[in-house]
Amino acid sequence: MIRELDTVVLAHDIREFGLRRGDIGAVVYCYADGQAFEVEFATAAGATVAVLTLTEADIRPMATREILHARRLVAIPA
Repeated sequence: MIRELDTVVLAHDIREFGLRRGDIGAVVYCYADGQAFEVEFATAAGATVAVLTLTEADIRPMATREILHARRLVAIPA
């Protein structure tokens, strides 16, 4: 079950925002029906990259035995 403030992992690329499968976000809002979530993706410096409405098909909870990985955010295509 995904809850507000959970750390989640993106299940697929979202190219229009420069996001890649495996990027980590934070759930900032859960809709009452549990079918959608507002997820914020941010840089290490805390700058918001995107806040998106996603479903459980788009994200998964982060497991406790996973390791974080850093990558440079590329420019978003116009």
